[in-house]
Amino acid sequence: MAGVKSLVALAFSGSIGLLFLFLACALPQFNNWYPFTVVIFYLLSPIPTLIAKRHSDDSSSNPCRELAWFLTTGIVVSAFALPIVLARAPVSEVIPTPGPIDLSTTTTLAPVTNTTTNTTTVIEGVPAALVTMANLVMFITIGGFFFGFEEDTSWGY
Repeated sequence: MAGVKSLVALAFSGSIGLLFLFLACALPQFNNWYPFTVVIFYLLSPIPTLIAKRHSDDSSSNPCRELAWFLTTGIVVSAFALPIVLARAPVSEVIPTPGPIDLSTTTTLAPVTNTTTNTTTVIEGVPAALVTMANLVMFITIGGFFFGFEEDTSWGY
């Protein structure tokens, strides 16, 4: 029964992490789905460890496991870095101002000189913080699964 309780706790914490991620993307004041790309990191992070566990017989340190931990660490660091980079990346939007109304006085290939440039970021600070909290909760959940069910290797192999 203890296995069921821990599995329910992991499912609950995973749903809390996804809630933070959906809030960062879907709230009307943000309405930007670029941070949702961290789901790719959630899916990729356990793959090197699963492959290393499958191909190594002992529990001691070996090059296969060390490489798996290195790749997993790179994926996790990338997931935490993505919202920070998106919050700092400038996006410039050039808005041309209306030209003259009389079309007979304009030349055909004249450059537009009256422009306004708005500079913003890809995402704001609050969605970046929500995605960072979602990353924290999701990677704790993924780590809890690997450390909590480490000795149980009887899932069909």
